Amino acid sequence: MIPEEKSAAVTRGLHEAFGVTRFDDIRRMTKGHTSALVFRIVVEGRPYLLRVIMRAQENPARHFHCLNAAAEARLAPRVWYSSVEDRISITDFVEEVPFPAKDALMLMPRVLRKLHTLPPFPDAPNHLNTTCMFLINGGPALDEFLGRFRAANILPESEMQEFLALYARLAAAYRRDDADMVSSHNDLFKPDNVLFDGDRVWLVDWEAAFRNDRYADLAVVANLVVSNEAEERIFLQEYFGQEAGSCQLARLFVMRQVTHLFYMLAYLFLGSLGKPIDWNEPVPEFGEFHRPMWAGEIRLDETPTKVMYGRVHWERLRENARLARFDEALRIVAEGCK
Repeated sequence: MIPEEKSAAVTRGLHEAFGVTRFDDIRRMTKGHTSALVFRIVVEGRPYLLRVIMRAQENPARHFHCLNAAAEARLAPRVWYSSVEDRISITDFVEEVPFPAKDALMLMPRVLRKLHTLPPFPDAPNHLNTTCMFLINGGPALDEFLGRFRAANILPESEMQEFLALYARLAAAYRRDDADMVSSHNDLFKPDNVLFDGDRVWLVDWEAAFRNDRYADLAVVANLVVSNEAEERIFLQEYFGQEAGSCQLARLFVMRQVTHLFYMLAYLFLGSLGKPIDWNEPVPEFGEFHRPMWAGEIRLDETPTKVMYGRVHWERLRENARLARFDEALRIVAEGCK
């Protein structure tokens, strides 16, 4: 089950972590979307998670640095072994139980607050920013992607013009604030990366972790567990430890719109595969899609689901753009929250 070329590395890891060279049992884990091979192994009667990085172009140094820092803070499962050279890690295995969204509304912002106070993670290489901040930071990679998206004729022309106008407004308003650049997970839009054992929340899969805008993590988690403005206030109060001000509410709201734009672009592009999209197919309401997604009933590894996910975000952005709050939040953020 373990690739032959990784066998010696796994044996070294077992020996250094536990003083053994064999495991009692092994099972491939398929939950989550990663290029790594992930296994539940049992050593001397206790389960652990073995992760084997297979992509030759992936340098795990930053990944393991962030993983170990998070584990020391008890935000990630305990790390028993990690080797940049061998490209493997062994951590505790978390036995999950269902994580109700009403509990996540209170617990997740507290977890993010603790994460965001860790010593600064390394910055991401320019090509690696797979968060919504990719749209804000700009640069040649973004220009190239936007050009490819437009050339693919994915959106009807009228909606393409609407997209360009919305993007221009969001990008012009949201300005990077160095005070908001913190150690971030950056891959929490996927509920697979949040594990709940009935007592604690554990964050896993740290490949995308780097220093980023705090509102990027906050926005994607809010998309999953926040249903209305009242809950948005609760969410931010739990994060900041006090009632959120107009600036904080505006920055979160605007960043959520940036996430809608980002995931619309990414998942319509990934899901269309160069083929026309059926725009007459009904689109579920945003919460109706994300509630089962949070519960693990919807996964994004199938093409039709990718397309629907992109459309759900696009429709939510278009709805929000018609709200008075949209204009007011852009004004507050653009003025520097004065």
